[in-house]
Amino acid sequence: MKVLPLYDGVDDKALVEKLRESDMVAFNTIYFRYAATLYDYSLNILMDEDECTDAVQDIFVWLWENRSQLNITHLKGYLLAAVKYKLTRLIISSRRREEILKKVPSPAEEVTEENMELKELKAAIHDFIATLPPQAKKIFQMSREQYLTNREIGQQLGLSEKTVRNQLTITLRKLKSYLGRLSCWSVFL
Repeated sequence: MKVLPLYDGVDDKALVEKLRESDMVAFNTIYFRYAATLYDYSLNILMDEDECTDAVQDIFVWLWENRSQLNITHLKGYLLAAVKYKLTRLIISSRRREEILKKVPSPAEEVTEENMELKELKAAIHDFIATLPPQAKKIFQMSREQYLTNREIGQQLGLSEKTVRNQLTITLRKLKSYLGRLSCWSVFL
């Protein structure tokens, strides 16, 4: 087993200077000196071993990648602050993800709910149509099921276009009221 060389007895300030010069031994020394402390600190906050390991590794990767720009006076405090910041971002990100997932129903649930609501709506409309007087019923069906214009309905039934429009307006108001009493279906009209 290969043993990594480390700087024993070298203070943090000197290690940071050596790290800025891309000294891998300085980096390894910093890692072995503080990785366990950072891991324990993060485990107390996050209580997830894998997430903590990843967070600590990310801190050291960032430290190596940004070594030439480092201006650290207190290495341990800096690393603890960095891991605290990383954990805070992880927690916020995790909460946002959970909130979003709670708001978005699964596709299967959504389709099933929509199908059930649509069936209920169709049944309610069918029940309402059954209560209409014959002429109002005929006008409504020609308009909504056969998609005829008011003029076409009037021509077929021998009524004026205005009479057809008025009859549909009255019927739709009654339908809206009927559905409103049943539930919130009036939103869809």
